[in-house]
Amino acid sequence: MNGTLNKVMLIGHLGDDVKMHYFDGGNCIGRFQLATNEVYINKSTNEKITSTEWHNLVVRNKAAEICEKYLSKGDKIYVEGRIKSRQWQAEDGTTKYTTEIQVTEFTFLTTKKETVNQKSNQEADSAKNANFDTSNESLPINDLPF
Repeated sequence: MNGTLNKVMLIGHLGDDVKMHYFDGGNCIGRFQLATNEVYINKSTNEKITSTEWHNLVVRNKAAEICEKYLSKGDKIYVEGRIKSRQWQAEDGTTKYTTEIQVTEFTFLTTKKETVNQKSNQEADSAKNANFDTSNESLPINDLPF
């Protein structure tokens, strides 16, 4: 195979809200951290251990605006993208390095806004389904009004 592949697929939770940066000309990028967890059992102590890996994600332009609008800390998301390493000079003259995931595709799995709406809808549905009308208690069950 002559080609190469740089592809990342992650499912995780946002560590913070999306931070936006706008440029001249109307372009923008959004940055946020994504946490992925690995859970395993320590065989010697039988202890359940959770290991968290943090990933720096970058989304661009319209995708960044969508993420900023709908995502918040703790939301679960699926992302696809590619790994990109970069370096820059800090103000103190040192060279800084970072590795980021340049997001090309994403799917919201759960959002806090969606979760809150589902809870309120479930409460409304349970209230709708509850029969609080006690005026018909004296009628027989098989007595149909038509």
